[in-house]
Amino acid sequence: MPDLISSLYVFVLAGFIGFEVIRRISPLLHTPLMSLTNALDAIAVVGAIILAGERQSTLATVLGTLAVVAATSNLVGGFLITDRMLKMFKSSRPKKP
Repeated sequence: MPDLISSLYVFVLAGFIGFEVIRRISPLLHTPLMSLTNALDAIAVVGAIILAGERQSTLATVLGTLAVVAATSNLVGGFLITDRMLKMFKSSRPKKP
């Protein structure tokens, strides 16, 4: 039980620090940061798959599965948003032959 409490403490602290760091960044930098966070989300997906696959306990398996779902949805959403932002910068005029 102490490992769970300390892990939850680290999770809440990391979430708070991440929120504060992202909140203070200029909106002009959000699109490049989205590409970087996609790479970090991919690392989180791999870690969650490893956690869910170890099957140390039922709680770890359930939390690992939830982490896989959450990180994957975040990864896919990040790619969709990045794609939409990049399409905004493409020219809508037809190309000259």
